[in-house]
Amino acid sequence: MHQTLNQLIQSASNIILGKEQQIRLSLCCLLTGGHLLIEDIPGVGKTTLAHTLAKLMGLEYQRIQFTSDLLPSDIIGATIYNPEQHEFSFHQGAIFNQMVLADEINRATPKAQSALLEAMEERQVTVEGKTYPLPRPFFVIATQNPSHQLGTFPLPESQLDRFLMRIELGYPNQEAERELLTGQSRYKLIETLEVQLAAQDLLQMQQAVNQIYVSPALLDYLQALINFTRESDEYHMGLSPRAGLALLSAAKAWAYMQQRESVIPEDVQAVLAPVAGHRLRAGQTNSENIIAPLLANVAIP
Repeated sequence: MHQTLNQLIQSASNIILGKEQQIRLSLCCLLTGGHLLIEDIPGVGKTTLAHTLAKLMGLEYQRIQFTSDLLPSDIIGATIYNPEQHEFSFHQGAIFNQMVLADEINRATPKAQSALLEAMEERQVTVEGKTYPLPRPFFVIATQNPSHQLGTFPLPESQLDRFLMRIELGYPNQEAERELLTGQSRYKLIETLEVQLAAQDLLQMQQAVNQIYVSPALLDYLQALINFTRESDEYHMGLSPRAGLALLSAAKAWAYMQQRESVIPEDVQAVLAPVAGHRLRAGQTNSENIIAPLLANVAIP
């Protein structure tokens, strides 16, 4: 399984050039069953990354372009009257896919954004009192433009908290950009990709991640990090219990990717910024700067 993961990372790195760390974090997020938020300026490969991962994993993939006129029914579906059968029937929306790309999620109104909440948290949607389960596995990868850009609606904390990780891609380095300028279209390259990880194998990996051992000392370290965010003046709002569970799950997945059977503090530190950065409120805006006081003030037991 680990060889398959490494091959998948290599194949994705051939599409998204110079961003292996972000690819590893994205895969770590999916191994936990969590949802991923990619925030960056337009044109750096956010949508391409989501499409690449879906293709390599053979997942049913659907892109939803979030706009100011998007309605919740466009996302989850609607009940429509059938005159031939004289009854109402539910027509599934785009959310009924294994991987859903919510493209430019913060360009839609809060009403449209909220249509994702139940799906992301409970893997189901409810329409007119009836509940419909979503496929397994199920992931939401959302892209977001910086909040200072025109035509954006900031995601509320309740929506942000549903994303296990937030990452940024950033500009490519000189070597990667030269290859982009002189090479083939990324979308044409995606079409040539072959499935390397079946959905059933992914579910098995998620179960294996859950079995990774966590020592009492590691839990002490995790709780010390969480308590610091709640008690320190560095932060306006501390990490919630859900955030603590997200951090633990991500650390397990990172340990699994490193072929370890137990979590070590370095695993927690590796995923701390993408897991905690969008959940904390501080004077800084960059995720690395936000969690810097945590790493500096909380000692490893």
